[in-house]
Amino acid sequence: MRADLLAEPVTGLDEALAAVDAFDRTLVEGLLRPRPDRSAGLTGLARAVAGTPLAARVAEAAEKAVAGAAGEDHFVALAAARTALLGSVHDALTARAGEATGRPRGEATATPPVGQPEANLLVAARSWLSDLARAGWQGIDHDVVSGSAPIISAMLPDPALRRLATLLDGFAVELAASCPGASLERLPVRRWADLWSRGMLLTLPGAAGVPLSGTATGRLLPLGVDLREHATAVQAQVHAVFEPADGTAPRLVRAGVSVPKPDTVVGAGLWQLLRPHMSLLAAAGDGCSMDLTDMPVTADGDLLWSDAHARRGEPADAFVTARVALPTATDSVTVPLDRHPAGIAVPVFLDGYDSATDDDGVLTFTVAGHPLPVDTDRIPAAGPLTPEAVATSGACVGLLRWDAGTYRVQPLAVERTVRKKAVTLHAGGWAGGTSDKAGVRAEKAATDAVAVLRERAGRLLRK
Repeated sequence: MRADLLAEPVTGLDEALAAVDAFDRTLVEGLLRPRPDRSAGLTGLARAVAGTPLAARVAEAAEKAVAGAAGEDHFVALAAARTALLGSVHDALTARAGEATGRPRGEATATPPVGQPEANLLVAARSWLSDLARAGWQGIDHDVVSGSAPIISAMLPDPALRRLATLLDGFAVELAASCPGASLERLPVRRWADLWSRGMLLTLPGAAGVPLSGTATGRLLPLGVDLREHATAVQAQVHAVFEPADGTAPRLVRAGVSVPKPDTVVGAGLWQLLRPHMSLLAAAGDGCSMDLTDMPVTADGDLLWSDAHARRGEPADAFVTARVALPTATDSVTVPLDRHPAGIAVPVFLDGYDSATDDDGVLTFTVAGHPLPVDTDRIPAAGPLTPEAVATSGACVGLLRWDAGTYRVQPLAVERTVRKKAVTLHAGGWAGGTSDKAGVRAEKAATDAVAVLRERAGRLLRK
């Protein structure tokens, strides 16, 4: 990989992010009666999308917001402009990452939108998010945040609305934990603006759907598992190389599963919540391939996993896949709504690097003479991979991400030498179960916690 390209500046990046940051600051105090010194963030957002199809609508929305007279449609326009700017940043950074890896990139194809009729719940969600924008993060209180509860409860049973419901649920939990906003010394300004703008756009009919591009039949070779945990939910995403049975070029795909979780289930116990929903997790943890038959796949390379379309295949070492199949695999495209720099996750293989940890504890790989920071904070506690193992490794399968103004690598698996023998450690190594003492203890604790919760839930239902 050409790590030198990752250090070169990207034209227009700073200007786009500055416009986003200025708008985000207007959401801190709210848009009910914005102060005159905050109007620059609104007008700057409109100028940043001038010359695009959004120009007229965003200019009107900014004007109304400056006057404190913005309605729900205006908030949607502002959210769309912010999302478009971050989408352009995503595209530029992804293109640079593609130059560094040298892999071919898939071409976006025109796909019909997924229809979804207008629903009262979408209107209600948009109204609540508009109330948040008017109040601002410093103006939130429990009365404002609690307005989301009946909306989320009504959305969750509907699969078509569950994506938005999950986002709103997690957002509301974070806001509730921060109430009252006026007392906060530090605010996650970018994060909350991200959640707000994405939620706003997901209230548009059909926005939550991702069109299918067909089905996948062939061999799936897992590279690693990315585990993401929130207080109310957990998601495991398997990154893999897919080799079509018809002999066409291999391509990168993902398969994920998300489930709600109680906050008492942590560590290795998370796999108990995820494992029953996707056989791929156990196969990836055991180092095996999967044979797929007519597995539905979206336009951006997400497999809509169904165990009925998959069976376990032969053993497949992730590092062999990374050395042999990954360099020629076609990168997937990203659907418009998911174009955000925080969503960049490009599979890479690194070897022959030097490692060093600075005084602040930041680990850096030196790849072909160029530094590449390692994001050890993303290593989950629910697996055998540790920052210490990464620091002493000689090869790494990871995800190239962009965070805090620089590219970073998130390790999914590493190869290191122990007593003259090559040993591999995977972040998802316990996905299929473990005999590791720490993992066994965590699994038992999770079993006990889930059993208690089920018993209590049953008692409440009986009452």
